[in-house]
Amino acid sequence: MEISKLTAPLRPDEIEWRVQQQIEAKNGKPAKLIVVPYITNRCVMERFDDQFGWTNWGNEIKEVDGGFLCTITVTLPTGEKVSKTDGASRTNVEPLKGGISDAMKRAAVQFGLGRALYSFPRVFVEVDGKYIPEWATRLLDALVDSINSGKPQRDVIVLKEEHIQKLQPPKTLRVAA
Repeated sequence: MEISKLTAPLRPDEIEWRVQQQIEAKNGKPAKLIVVPYITNRCVMERFDDQFGWTNWGNEIKEVDGGFLCTITVTLPTGEKVSKTDGASRTNVEPLKGGISDAMKRAAVQFGLGRALYSFPRVFVEVDGKYIPEWATRLLDALVDSINSGKPQRDVIVLKEEHIQKLQPPKTLRVAA
């Protein structure tokens, strides 16, 4: 079966970035954040709706020790049902909602949605604080567009505020939630 709507390249508005690690400034080098991409739960729902129709897929959440398992079941045009399961632990922020959401996103990866994020380059952002600044969000969106265009990427990318000057207007506008 063709699952092209699930495996199509992710748009910048379907991806969020989180700080994986903070590296303090030392020896004259600026502080950096290591940031990693992840799909949003809205992306999961919209892509599954687009691929199967909103009545032809569903999810089931089970609480397990310290987290959740999510099983996504889809009904194929032949009537055959296919299920995939994955899990996640409770999160530090909104433990219940975050854990359920993470389990659903991980189950969606079992169907191929967002799997390409695992091959994204390692991204460092030079910062003064501990959060991803707005200028870096624009550069991260541009990076996603560049990856989607098929341009070769380095294995490691360091984003600096001065890079924003070279940035073209965004191809995909990010819609505020």
